[in-house]
Amino acid sequence: MTAEEDGRAARKRRQIMEAARPVFLRNGYVGTSMDEVAALASVSKQTVYKHFTDKEQLFTSLILDTTDQVEGLARMVTTALDDSTDLEKDLGELARRFLDSIMRPDLLRLRRLVIAEADRFPDLGRTWYQQGFERSLDTLSLAFERLAGRGLLRLDDPRLAAEHFVGLLLWIPVNKVMFWGAGEHYAEADLDRLAAAGVEAFLRAYGTTGDGG
Repeated sequence: MTAEEDGRAARKRRQIMEAARPVFLRNGYVGTSMDEVAALASVSKQTVYKHFTDKEQLFTSLILDTTDQVEGLARMVTTALDDSTDLEKDLGELARRFLDSIMRPDLLRLRRLVIAEADRFPDLGRTWYQQGFERSLDTLSLAFERLAGRGLLRLDDPRLAAEHFVGLLLWIPVNKVMFWGAGEHYAEADLDRLAAAGVEAFLRAYGTTGDGG
């Protein structure tokens, strides 16, 4: 296969996956048909099966292709914290950007889909979590460890501190919108308040200044 043919094949595969994404998000795994995906992608059903042997492979490829969306949080962490001289300010900005990223409606629907199909595809759910969200936690743990080495945080377990930080941010909004269906929404002011409150609580537990902030 020539490079040009490889490029065409890659574009066709991407075209099919982009068409499949809203179908799976709307209908779930069981309710999705390859006929509907083919129609939305403007290709034949045979073309879909040329790139994906069955619906399971298409679904798996689609979910794993999105891990880079969550992995982007890891780069956000390093950028925000490695050169911090004002930890409260920088943690606050990180918290707000983190919430913006996690609370995107498309990512929330994807998260709900992965959870809904976890019993059917346990390895897929585990891999999606490990390659995406867990990698961000690993990066945050290392960043907190470096901050502790600079005397900006007080902690014994960097990973637990990272879990606490993320939990303070996500428990309220994500837990709520998982039950809201397609109408998930938080006002900007609500996210501002949640980010500020989460950082304040975190620094009271892990900060090194007298007032914890």
